[in-house]
Amino acid sequence: MKRSYYIVALIMLTFFVISFLTNIIGPLSTNFVNDFKLSDLMAGVLPFAFFIAYGVMSIPSSMMVQKYNEKTIMMAAFIVAFFGSLLLAVAPGYLSALLSLFLIGCGMAMLQVVINPLLRTAGGEENYAFTSVLAQLIFGAASFLSPLVKTLMTSEINKKSTLGIFPLLERLVPAGMSWISLYWVFTIICLVMFLIMLISKFPKVELNSDEKAGPWKTHVQLLKKPVVIAFFVGLFCYVGTEQGVSYWMSIFLTRYHHFNEIQSGKAVAWFWGLMTAGGVLGLFLLKLMDSRKLLVIFSIFAMIFLSLGLFGNSTVSLYSFSIVGFFMSVMYPVIFSLALSSVDEHHGSFAGILVTGIIGGAVVQLLIGGLGNLWGLKTGMCFLYLTFGYMLAIGFWAKPLITNKTIFDKEKS
Repeated sequence: MKRSYYIVALIMLTFFVISFLTNIIGPLSTNFVNDFKLSDLMAGVLPFAFFIAYGVMSIPSSMMVQKYNEKTIMMAAFIVAFFGSLLLAVAPGYLSALLSLFLIGCGMAMLQVVINPLLRTAGGEENYAFTSVLAQLIFGAASFLSPLVKTLMTSEINKKSTLGIFPLLERLVPAGMSWISLYWVFTIICLVMFLIMLISKFPKVELNSDEKAGPWKTHVQLLKKPVVIAFFVGLFCYVGTEQGVSYWMSIFLTRYHHFNEIQSGKAVAWFWGLMTAGGVLGLFLLKLMDSRKLLVIFSIFAMIFLSLGLFGNSTVSLYSFSIVGFFMSVMYPVIFSLALSSVDEHHGSFAGILVTGIIGGAVVQLLIGGLGNLWGLKTGMCFLYLTFGYMLAIGFWAKPLITNKTIFDKEKS
């Protein structure tokens, strides 16, 4: 099959956009809380609205893509995200933010289902490992950049800059809410991506029989297996923890250590930046040791730095929350690969169930916010010890049918 490097580049751009739109929620958390006058519980409902969309859309999207085609689903996804972004840009408010984040989440869930099989086809199966890693690095880079872009845009608008589009954006956003300008930018990005998809020619994706999403009966059959439920909870805990740190750390640093919006935003940026760096190191470490051992080691260090973030002084807290991202870097790929290696059939349907675990990003934030309302945000964030603990345990109980190959295995052979 003829490879399409144009489509590979387009998929990389799509990964960048998904990350840019998704992981800006954390840096904006203090803006949501301050401008909409939110309690911790109400603040927790915002990421809930975004990530619950994955629970709603993931499995239906995997079925729809087989009925229609990748191009149609991706165009539809950007249209849904376009209307979500436009809603908050035009009518800023708590209720519009909830609906906006849900619609953007639906669009991102639709894209996630499509782009991985498409990447395998367009880039070639023999290159899939490399292109997948490259995609994750681009995803991390966008997460690192989005808080910095937010800081730049808000500061330029606040000082009434006359450069570029800033004068126009200043007229479009309410006074004192310069961060809303990001959603005007997201609106434009989604429209441009829709137009790019419209004029692009996509290759036909032939899913392997094992990659196809089966009927509901297959999903029900899989859900009867304890190992499937166990790994679903693992992905649920991972996304809940990732978002639990990146979303709440900004509010925590502002509330407990009085850092300003720019300082806490940079800390969130470095959380994602260090996660990308940790991912690069993780690639080498996976060639040296069993992935389960790596998961255990990184989980322990992540919990240590979470403790320093929660209970250290202001300087220690500022840096420690960011360092948690470094040690979380290997958790998602390791847990996902261990999961798929633990069953011998229906991997496409199983992957759909695992991706649905992204709703952990919704539920955990609601729990942290609720506990924060009752006993304070510091106590609420202690819930993350439970989710980290579960991921740590996976390193001990996982029994994959095939383990990751290391350089020592090659030497033995």
